[in-house]
Parts: sequence; C-alpha cells; structure tokens
Amino acid sequence: MKVLVTGAAGFIGYHVARRLAESRRCEVVGIDNLSDYYAVELKRARLAQLERLDDFRFVKLDFAEPGALQGLWAQIRPDYVVHLGAQANVRYSVSHPEAYVQSNLVGFFNVLEAARVHPPKHLVFASSSSVYGAGVETPFREEGDTNRPLSFYGATKKSNEVMAHAYAHLHGVRLTGLRFFNVYGPWGRPDTAPTLFSRAILAGEPIDLFAEGKNRRDFTFIDDVVEGLLKILLYPPAVPPVPPYQILNLGHHRPVEVREMVELLARIIGRPARLNLLPAQAADVPETCASLERVGAAIGYAPRTSLEDGMRSFVEWYRGYYGV
Repeated sequence: MKVLVTGAAGFIGYHVARRLAESRRCEVVGIDNLSDYYAVELKRARLAQLERLDDFRFVKLDFAEPGALQGLWAQIRPDYVVHLGAQANVRYSVSHPEAYVQSNLVGFFNVLEAARVHPPKHLVFASSSSVYGAGVETPFREEGDTNRPLSFYGATKKSNEVMAHAYAHLHGVRLTGLRFFNVYGPWGRPDTAPTLFSRAILAGEPIDLFAEGKNRRDFTFIDDVVEGLLKILLYPPAVPPVPPYQILNLGHHRPVEVREMVELLARIIGRPARLNLLPAQAADVPETCASLERVGAAIGYAPRTSLEDGMRSFVEWYRGYYGV
C-alpha cells in the first residue's frame, strides 16, 4: 500500500514516516517544502535518516502552491494519507498570521481537494490542543466548546476541523483529526520548550517562564503519539460514522507545571536552571489536559512513557545531535 505523509521533514512527520517505512509493509512518499521557519539543517538531517530506508521516497513540494499537490497525488494515488504539514507555534502566530493563512488554511484546502478527486481509504490530519481556548474545563473533551481559541494558530486548526467535516459530509471522504498535546522527544523542533530550556540550561542562560512557570501542560512523548496515530490511520472503525469524520485527542492525561518540567530537565542535564519568572501571555491557556476516553475506546490508546523517561531520551538525543 502507498502512504503519503505531508510535513515529512518535520518533527512528528519524520517519526511517522520512519515507523511506516521500517515496517516494510508500505511505500511511503514524504513531502515537505523545507521552509526556513527554523533551521533547515535539522530538517535535512531528519530526511537523511529517512532516505536510508528502502521504502521511503522524498519529494520537495509546497502543498499550499496551486496545483502542486494535486499532480503528485494523482500520480501516486495514496491508499492512506497523514497530513502533518503546517505552520506551527502559538506565539509566532501573533506576529506572523499570514504564514498560518497560507499553510494551514490554503494548504489544507488543497489537501482536501486532492482527497475529494482521488479519495484515500483514510486521511488523518493534525489538529491541536490549541483549539481548546477560553472557559474549557479540564480534562479537555473532544465534544467540549472549541469556539473561542486564544491564538490565531488555534483558530486555523479549528478551521481545519470544520473544513474537514464539510468535505466528509459533502464528498464522503473519510477524515480523522487528531488534537496533539505538547508532543516532545528526539528530533524535536528548536522552538519547543524542551529544546529552548535545554539550550539555556547548558549555556547557563536565564529561562523566561510565563505565568511564573505555573501553567500546566500535558507533555506527550513522540513514541506514544506515533503509535496512536498509526493505529487510528490503519485500523479505523469497520463501520465509519456518518459523515465519515471524527476528532480524537492524543495526549498523556498527566499535566505538570512548566516549572516542574524545567527542574526535571535540569536534574537530567546535571546543571542548575536560572529562572526568570514573568506574567502570563494572552495567547497561553493556563492548563492543557487531554481526556483519553474517546481514543481509548476507539483503539485502546494508553500512553506508556513517563515524563522522566521521555525527557531522558530527549536529552540523550539533544546532546548527541548538538554536540554538547
């Protein structure tokens, strides 16, 4: 079978494409535009790992460009699609909203159109816990209110969910959106908390902690996310819902204070953390915590990696990759 993975040079996309290609059960085609939002060297290093695998092929392509994705899609006719390509980062969306319109809205429309013309058996796309905004009780449940996201990034991901529902209803495309919760691990993006904090600890620099580090986050290790995603992709319910559309959380369900996570990182690294405690930012929610009832019932999802074990794995990779 053929699986198309968008954003294959990205953090989650790399891990998903690698797991699929290593299974020797499918041909994996990965696409990415290799944008310079963060260091392209890291993206190329991920691709270098993937291109060693016989069942992986990379195509440099920007799915937000008119017609670019449709031609490739028609050529390969994927059986399954994992759409992970997007412009990420809550805070960056405050100052650069145009990047999110192009990638997350225009780009996602192109993905849906390609799926309408040549429908795969199942298309899984990345949503985000950022769709849960103001006034939502924890743990966040999929049926909860997501009409008041606090960031433009979250607003674009909510838009993706609504667009997908319309395409499932109108065209019968089988679509599943996954709301990821603070995914971390080896090969992580340089703009995420574990990388930023590790770099500061090793350099002896102060770490800015908004809300004085009291915000609580549902940190989820990458291996748990990939395992859940692939089960959902390849083994959806035999009788799909009507329309064939669903939204599922993929988190850990054990939120911790960001300050506690920093102190854990410092212990693992073996150096003290210098903290600069700051007020909360407008785009940040006080707490994220995933309800796993729906995804547990659907595929038996239960994350197994503790925060300490996951962070030790991340630090080991970080030291090796960055040479510190």
